[in-house]
Amino acid sequence: MRSAPAQPTAAQRAAAFGGALVLRALFATLRLRIHDPHGFLENPPVGPVIYAFWHNRILAITAAFLRCYPRGRRGVLVLTSASKDGMWLGQLAAHLGMGSVRGSSSRRGATAMRELLERVAQGFDIAITPDGPRGPRYELGSGLVYLAQKAAMPVLPCHARFHGVLRLKTWDRFAIPLPFARLEVTVGPALRVPPDAADFEAERKKIESVLRAEAD
Repeated sequence: MRSAPAQPTAAQRAAAFGGALVLRALFATLRLRIHDPHGFLENPPVGPVIYAFWHNRILAITAAFLRCYPRGRRGVLVLTSASKDGMWLGQLAAHLGMGSVRGSSSRRGATAMRELLERVAQGFDIAITPDGPRGPRYELGSGLVYLAQKAAMPVLPCHARFHGVLRLKTWDRFAIPLPFARLEVTVGPALRVPPDAADFEAERKKIESVLRAEAD
């Protein structure tokens, strides 16, 4: 029997709240430029979408979300791991205006997928880092392809370029924008996985190549 997701203590919840305040203060200093050449922000689709971006760009995309997430949409849920790291990320997401679903390919994967499909049916957008939670860096897992096909959701690749950043010595070289740095976020064209597509590997490689094209 798989263990339940790690749950936060009162002290950890307080720490996550403080961390979210620090991040909001950092994000407020960033000189953020959004590129939306395909008009998603001006004319978003009626139904839910999947935002896909690499794990090391979590902070950049979150900063953009807080500035320009289209009004009137149901909200965004992030897929986090069932581990302690995923617990911290879920708590931070909650204080930054997002919900979370706990699970990964190694823990609670099927349960998380069912919950995601239920929340999609309620109208929520989904944010996924397809090389998380432990990599390999810039390799897209098959779960995103399965969800996009099963729920008939378009995938919006989100890219970020940094002009002033601290890179951590982690598996993904996690990027923390420096205060007052310039940050460029681009929303790519919507990608769809055909409902009758049998070659998951071809669909996976197609989405991965789009995301890798803007990676550093």
